[in-house]
Amino acid sequence: MGRVAYFVSPHGFGHAARACAVMAEMRRRQPAIYFDVFTEVPEWFFSESLGRGFTYHHLRSDVGLVQSSPLVEDLDATVALLDETAGDGTTVDRLAERLHECGCSIVVADISPLGLEVAVSASIPSVLVENFTWDWVYANYPNSPCDLRKHGRRLAQVFAGAELRIQTEPVCQPQVTAVQVPPVARSPRLERSDLRRRLGVPAGEPMIVVSMGGVPWDCRDFTDFDHTEGPWIVIPGGSESGAERHGRMILLPFHADVFHPDLVAASDLVVSKLGYSTVAETYRAGAALAYVTRQRFPESPILAGWVEEHMVAAEIGAELLRNGAWLEAVGSLLNASRGKAGGPNGAGKAAKVILERLGSSLF
Repeated sequence: MGRVAYFVSPHGFGHAARACAVMAEMRRRQPAIYFDVFTEVPEWFFSESLGRGFTYHHLRSDVGLVQSSPLVEDLDATVALLDETAGDGTTVDRLAERLHECGCSIVVADISPLGLEVAVSASIPSVLVENFTWDWVYANYPNSPCDLRKHGRRLAQVFAGAELRIQTEPVCQPQVTAVQVPPVARSPRLERSDLRRRLGVPAGEPMIVVSMGGVPWDCRDFTDFDHTEGPWIVIPGGSESGAERHGRMILLPFHADVFHPDLVAASDLVVSKLGYSTVAETYRAGAALAYVTRQRFPESPILAGWVEEHMVAAEIGAELLRNGAWLEAVGSLLNASRGKAGGPNGAGKAAKVILERLGSSLF
């Protein structure tokens, strides 16, 4: 049995979603592969996506950017946490020992620099899967603090040390030595009609999914309008426990008995913070996208440009999220023709490249 250590950034759920898509494809091609997942993303997320074949290790695998809300980053807190964790050789060596104990023979990191450092300490090959890296973000953040740029320079060396680099479209900083693949997304499991039937949403009526990418948020202002008419609105993360129904609005907890790619595939429109996995899964579903950008986040204009070119999409202002005005703003997108579902999924190509390049280390 080949064993892979997968280090996943907990910056929202997007990196975990991309990681799960690649892991599922690797296992489809080589069913004997087993994964050790190192992250702070909740274990249930991987259970929902992978079902079996992995061991979960709760670990602060990445600092990234500290979020004070889904749309706002806290740079001071980010620098403080980087100062606290940078250069922790004891943790790196301890994790390297754990990888040997588990029998892991390669490391895959979805932008977790810690995973790449552990691979070096363990003397095993590493793979970096990314559409951006933190050194690029820190260098291109508007008015980036000197201390943040200092950490970025250190991390640039860590990221450059990956034996194999896979970049997933839309790519922020293309590298000539990297393998580039189409957008990577998890695949839905249910037919559109089956998911709507489970939710109680009629097949012929418009349905909107609202997502903030796995970052907890208070949606009360967002939902403060009459829910008895108009499109159906489904909000994963809008409830803390069980599902709640308020007229035509359905609030779900993050950990619900509904697979998120099925929600996206059953929708006509996704309203979301502009983030990687939302873009990739909405693109593959052929649904329209109304997106809110993080104005200062360097990835945002690159994602937005790709979305505008390849999808039925439009930007809406963050101020509209505080009242029902957003519904009027997205009306034209709801009435637009759906894009073509089933666009190319880079997960298969990423898995193929990993197994071709490093499969000899696994089996």
